[in-house]
Amino acid sequence: MSTVNTISTAEGPAAPRPRTKSAGGGFARYLLVRFLLIFPTIFILVTLVFFLMRTTGDPITAAQGGRLSPEALAELRAAAGYDRPLLIQYLEYLSRIAVFDFGSTLTTNRPVIDVLLTYGPATFELVFYSLIIAFAVGIPLGLAAAYYRDKAPDAFFRVLAIFWYAVPIFFAGLLLKLVFAVWLKWLPVAGRASVGAELQMQALPNKTGFYTIDAIMTGNPAVLGDVLSHVVLPGIALGLLTAGIFLRLVRTNVIGTLSTDYVDAARSRGVAESRLLRKHAYRPALIPIITVIGLQIALLLAGAVLTETTFEWKGLGFALAEFLESRDFVAVQGIVVLLAIIVALTNFIVDIIAAFIDPRVRF
Repeated sequence: MSTVNTISTAEGPAAPRPRTKSAGGGFARYLLVRFLLIFPTIFILVTLVFFLMRTTGDPITAAQGGRLSPEALAELRAAAGYDRPLLIQYLEYLSRIAVFDFGSTLTTNRPVIDVLLTYGPATFELVFYSLIIAFAVGIPLGLAAAYYRDKAPDAFFRVLAIFWYAVPIFFAGLLLKLVFAVWLKWLPVAGRASVGAELQMQALPNKTGFYTIDAIMTGNPAVLGDVLSHVVLPGIALGLLTAGIFLRLVRTNVIGTLSTDYVDAARSRGVAESRLLRKHAYRPALIPIITVIGLQIALLLAGAVLTETTFEWKGLGFALAEFLESRDFVAVQGIVVLLAIIVALTNFIVDIIAAFIDPRVRF
């Protein structure tokens, strides 16, 4: 007879334990709910973008109004289907979005999906390096601010975080260009690579559009160095915006952790403050950072528009500014919808990572 079966109470055999939901089932339900939330989020964003773009009329009228005669304009509107009821256009647009058909640009008649594939890698590469800079700067300074709590270094770091968050990205970009590119001549002024490096990468048979990867594929360290030198200034301009947020988050959470009972107990045993910071406060401070990364991606993508135009970084933000200037609302609509989908998917991935690290967020 097993040990479990021999356990009994004075009144008789032990009552069966109540069934509890397994951790795996709870996690699967959490994933399913988070995944299903993507669809209404994207649907609302697509709907908002569609109708906001129509507040000034149809895209043909917005792009060509005043340039063509009323008869020619009406002919173009009819050919593109913009003379039909707005609801019909909306339903047709939803059906095309479902199969990733974003239409063609009005200015070049180029498929919008082709524009997205051409400019997208540059934006994602810039956001990637910006996040690295944000982590590399924000987390160590946040830990240092918590370590020197209410002292001069803490006050300095907090002011620095507020300054980074408050200063406009284009102003920070222009300042960085003036100091490091114009005065000191340490780094390139603009662009993603020099002409020679671009030619070598364009000659690759299987180029990806991600210049860092393409530069590695050339096998030429000089090309890789050229590409990395071009990403430093725009990466810093965009990364410092998020670094300021990370700094304040890490400081707040580390101070909270250092005030808990188990840290007080360790401190009473003579454990050094630096060891407490390293062993007990570092990891808990990272959890909120991970949970807000999804929101920061949206902020970085919005900031990329200004950063890319400041540094002539030919990504989605640069293309968006050009299409807005030419009033090509079909292209603008496609880019905005794509960015909305990316933000929704990023939030989903971040939710999964956060649930792995901290099971409490599943409930």
